[in-house]
Amino acid sequence: MLSTKRFTAVVTTLLVWGLAGALFGGLFIGLYQILEVLGLSGWQPIVLGAVAAAMTTAAFYSAMPVAMVGAAAGVVASIGYLILAGHRLELAVIAGVAGAAGFIAGAFFAWMVRRNARPLAETLTGMLAGLGAGVILSVLISIYPQPVGPLVMAAGVVALVGALFQLNEHWIVQTCHGWLPDGLAAPLVSGLIAAIVGVSIWIMGGSAAAGLDMETKGAVDRVLSEVPTGFIGGMLGGAVTGLVLELLGFHLEEHETV
Repeated sequence: MLSTKRFTAVVTTLLVWGLAGALFGGLFIGLYQILEVLGLSGWQPIVLGAVAAAMTTAAFYSAMPVAMVGAAAGVVASIGYLILAGHRLELAVIAGVAGAAGFIAGAFFAWMVRRNARPLAETLTGMLAGLGAGVILSVLISIYPQPVGPLVMAAGVVALVGALFQLNEHWIVQTCHGWLPDGLAAPLVSGLIAAIVGVSIWIMGGSAAAGLDMETKGAVDRVLSEVPTGFIGGMLGGAVTGLVLELLGFHLEEHETV
């Protein structure tokens, strides 16, 4: 029988991993779909989407203050761009503007609060986990004869990334210790998060922009329609993976954050 403390730890793990998985799944499916709209195919949108989503989720999971600074800067910069650009929404421009604002905000955070290389090490861990999960998922999809829906894709990639991240986080962070630049860690992570926020806002605002042709508008609308499915799939995959890891001894309360 579970003790009260153990039951609380399990419930907390389900909640945290479920929410992290939901963020990951929605972001992954959105990026996957938009990369297909931009002309990528095969393994490319899967791997790139998994890497970007994993880096973002790892930053929020392990370096929340830096990630929040980047998210706030990305929102402000993106909204400012939307106001000034009107109907002419360029994906590369809005991502670049948001990323630059996030970098500046992260540099200010590092100067005012702390200089710590761990946020970048955690984000790099997420990148490697996303790369591994994306490659595995691409291989599985290529050999599976039936089409794979976004819910299954999101649940699968969240489970793979979560397991790879948890199993490899400690040694990767320890390996990175001492050679990653303390002063650049927060700006780089903050800039990455801000750029992803800019892309997300472009996806949400792109379908209503008169500057896009009807074909592109329709493609963006399809992206938006798949994001909730990715959100649900990611939440399920994250909750199940978190529960399994908790039962195997990878306790959430022992996870270090910055």
